[in-house]
Amino acid sequence: MNRRVVITGMGVVAPNAVGLKNFLQAIRQGKSGITFHQRLQDLKFSCCIGGVPSISEEMKSRYLTSLQLRGFDSSGILYGCIAGVDAWKDAGLKIDKNSAVDYDSGMVYGAAISGTEKFRDAIYNIDDQKVKRLGSTVVVQTMASGISAYLGGILGLGNQVTTNSSACTTGTEALLMGFERVKSGKASRMLVGSCSDDGAYIWGAFDALRVMTYKHNNTPEQGSKPMSVDASGFVPGSGAGALVLESLETALKRKATIYAEVLGGNINSGGQRNGGTLTAPNPNAVQRCIVDAINDANIKSSEIDAINGHLTATAKDPLEIENWTKALDRKGKEFPIINSLKSMIGHCLAASGSIENVATVLQLKHQFIFPNINCSKVHPEILNLIAKEKIPTKLLKKKLNVIAKASFGFGDVNGCIIFKRY
Repeated sequence: MNRRVVITGMGVVAPNAVGLKNFLQAIRQGKSGITFHQRLQDLKFSCCIGGVPSISEEMKSRYLTSLQLRGFDSSGILYGCIAGVDAWKDAGLKIDKNSAVDYDSGMVYGAAISGTEKFRDAIYNIDDQKVKRLGSTVVVQTMASGISAYLGGILGLGNQVTTNSSACTTGTEALLMGFERVKSGKASRMLVGSCSDDGAYIWGAFDALRVMTYKHNNTPEQGSKPMSVDASGFVPGSGAGALVLESLETALKRKATIYAEVLGGNINSGGQRNGGTLTAPNPNAVQRCIVDAINDANIKSSEIDAINGHLTATAKDPLEIENWTKALDRKGKEFPIINSLKSMIGHCLAASGSIENVATVLQLKHQFIFPNINCSKVHPEILNLIAKEKIPTKLLKKKLNVIAKASFGFGDVNGCIIFKRY
């Protein structure tokens, strides 16, 4: 069985907007969600800015019950539940606590670290010999698969329900895992996505690695500069993205809205060889990942109209562009248009791929290219490879048919997806 797979629902919790409608407006406007955080400065961080979604207490109560919220302190799981429920409803699917188990629907929802604040509190309680005060939800809030455990119960999913974890490639990998399950006929639909906590206990290690910018604590909205000559490191972010993948047959049968089709993709690793390390990509593997994704989608590289890159605003941005030019065999004015959502929301770590996939699909559905903000001066090494007009800094209305999306993560892991307008 080899079924066509389409996207019928989406949800998003991002630093610059919460909810699909608000997010669409934000990315069209080039709205930044990066702000200054006093707590990071108090903790002596070099980088004191970051992207944190705005979630009110009232909003929390619309997605989780009072019992679920008792002792709840896992921002990533909260973001994931909101995005996941929104995507499910956006697909026109019902949520009924008294319904039968839905064995045709499953979920792959990724995360890197869950419940860092909750885990910290648990450690202090144990050290203070207060183990009985931990509460009954510490396990589910801190285990890697906490997000899928929460959402699986809320939605009553009976097919595969799991959590993947592949650093910054997590969200893209989750989508491709769900895609393969629907394509093969093992599920009628899959909810796919990823989420990430915010705050000092997840961002601290990256600050110590000196990969985050320290130059924009007084100008947070200007801090994230993918492809720019004055990029000085990434800005941390958090949130969640979710998409409902469904067979074209079932989507048409229930007359669902179809955002786009997933043509194919690929996941691989560079093996930390040939220049690849824990933190740097093996260029050959990146190029192979892109080429194999194009082959899996059964298209030609010349058919790609745009790229939503990984592009983190670090020294590796020119290398990523070089890898794209070699994989596509397209340079200069022949290169597709390329953009990076990280200019607006920062690097949302495990959540980045899913949030960026939502943004990519919105571009296809509504036929536009969101702007690369903070990129008035493109890195000269990039300009040696592609034409400047391929990096738009203002909203661009454009006829789009195929967009490629890639994510690359710590551990030398890669993922690339090909989306097509339906």
